[in-house]
Amino acid sequence: MYSTAFTAVVALALSLLLTPVVRDAFLRWGVVDRPDGVRKLHGRPIPRAGGIPIAASYVLAYMALLASPLRGGDFLELALPLVWTILPAASLVFLVGLVDDVRGLKPATKLAGQLAAASLACWGGVKVSHVAGYALADWLALPLTLLWLVACANAFNLIDGVDGLAAGVGLVATLTAFLAALLNQNLPLALATLPLAGALAGFLRYNFNPASVFLGDSGSLLVGFLLGCYGVIWSQKSATMLGMTAPLVALAVPLADTGIAIVRRFLRGRPIFDADRGHVHHRLLDLGFGPRRVVLVLYAACGVGAAFSLLLSTLYGKSSGLVLLLFLAVAWAGVQRLDYDEFGVATRVLFKGELRQMLSAQIALVNLERAVARAGTIESCWAAVEEGCRSLGFAHAELHYGGRVYGRKPGERLARASWHVYVPLSDRDYVLLSRGPASAVRPGVVSPLADLLRAELPHKLAALCPSESVPEGFGVEAQTLLSLARAIQSYDEDSEADSPRHESLVRRASSPVV
Repeated sequence: MYSTAFTAVVALALSLLLTPVVRDAFLRWGVVDRPDGVRKLHGRPIPRAGGIPIAASYVLAYMALLASPLRGGDFLELALPLVWTILPAASLVFLVGLVDDVRGLKPATKLAGQLAAASLACWGGVKVSHVAGYALADWLALPLTLLWLVACANAFNLIDGVDGLAAGVGLVATLTAFLAALLNQNLPLALATLPLAGALAGFLRYNFNPASVFLGDSGSLLVGFLLGCYGVIWSQKSATMLGMTAPLVALAVPLADTGIAIVRRFLRGRPIFDADRGHVHHRLLDLGFGPRRVVLVLYAACGVGAAFSLLLSTLYGKSSGLVLLLFLAVAWAGVQRLDYDEFGVATRVLFKGELRQMLSAQIALVNLERAVARAGTIESCWAAVEEGCRSLGFAHAELHYGGRVYGRKPGERLARASWHVYVPLSDRDYVLLSRGPASAVRPGVVSPLADLLRAELPHKLAALCPSESVPEGFGVEAQTLLSLARAIQSYDEDSEADSPRHESLVRRASSPVV
């Protein structure tokens, strides 16, 4: 135990000394994160150099242990092989993040590097071997381990959006893994975790709000990857039947933020790797929390997850199941408080009848398209359109085609409280749809209906009544008079439609021109 405490103190001291040195060097070289006023709200360029002092402090702490009088004995012989197993894979993740900090990498390249590091860790023996007390076959254990390690690395990368957040969450999760190692008498895991906690604590001195240095991808990917490895080792030695559940709960905040981001972007139809301002810390900022308060709230949430994970590591049977259900209830209440629009709309669609209405509307559109295709006369075609529009919630529909109006009775006027949809079929012909004050148009149907009418009606009507339009070359006078007649007919709902002068003008304009 003295060896563990020694490495933690050395890592803390080295991190406190190395972080400002690396920070100032990166600032001179111009490797900084520049504010953009949208997602990056810091006031000045800040170096992305946190991974270097954390990684250096972590490795140098073990070298100091080897050089100290504390080395030797069975404990060290058991503990150090675990460190050397993780070190090559962690080094690869660190290098991938460092290159991304300095030069920038495409998401696919970063993901390939993370998968390579995760495969290297699996080859070294870090593998999810049991779930809920059941042993996994190698063909299933390998992809599950890769998924877990890559998810943990990216979870910390995504949550690194507020000063001190990712480093502090990593510190809480690392201390949780250390306490779980002590409770389960897993001394190698204890030696592997506590130096990382020391390095993170020293770095947090400069990263807490207002930060003078950022964790960067080299730091966030490294911390997330290491904690993913520790979670696998934790589950391998755990006495509980829930296996990986306790490490998952310990990392609940970053993993939940990643899961929420994926679901949100899927519901919005956006690429999963697109950056946005919808992460948990952004939502808290939008709700009026200051940066420090956001970090403290999420630290507290991590502390709650840590407490639940430690309970899950020590309880058995039904008790652990009840603890897990209680944690899920608390987590769900927390997500609800964030008030995501995507989840509110999805809940309304799935559970409040809107999905059924949307399906019914799509079926009505399909039926309308088929009815228009089957129609043999312009009257039957328009009757099908009227019936379909009414089934979709429109109170009135009329067709202006070839100088005639279909669907409006003589003297009928449109309700002034209505709103209207104008669908052009040609330069002169159009469909007018109206929603009455008491009618309700089905959700998401206006644009598809307009597109259907615009696509299907012109050629169908032309096929049914080719003589309705004036042939080309018949005369400019005929075209002009017919346009005037249509304009007068459309005017009757708002003005002096019943006057004798108006009726005479309509008759004259509609008469054949010789």
